Amino acid sequence: MGTWGSGNFDSDTAADHLSEITGRLLSGIEEAMAGDPVGLEPDDYWGVTVPCDIELLCLIADQGHVGAALPEPAVAEAWKKTFMDVWERTIDELEPEDGYKEARRAELNRTFDRLVGLARERHTEG
Repeated sequence: MGTWGSGNFDSDTAADHLSEITGRLLSGIEEAMAGDPVGLEPDDYWGVTVPCDIELLCLIADQGHVGAALPEPAVAEAWKKTFMDVWERTIDELEPEDGYKEARRAELNRTFDRLVGLARERHTEG
């Protein structure tokens, strides 16, 4: 209890801090997913920042530090469906250059699938 190693994240305080940071990322994603789907369109704020926040969550979770929060797998899967449905429905309106749509779709799927996989690992440990 208290401190278990010499690393920057090897204490209860550090774990609490990491939990707060990842909690803020999760709250932002939850807010975006519960809001008006227009906000998730590819050229809108949440349409750009949600994948960024998911990538940050994954980078943090990959470190294996105590305190890093992740959503339940079913929640991560629902986020992917919601986000990708909006993306697929609206991307053509932006008239993307040749190849962009396919490359971006692959990157978005990779990002969400990574979150789902980490969520499954985290929530089946224990």
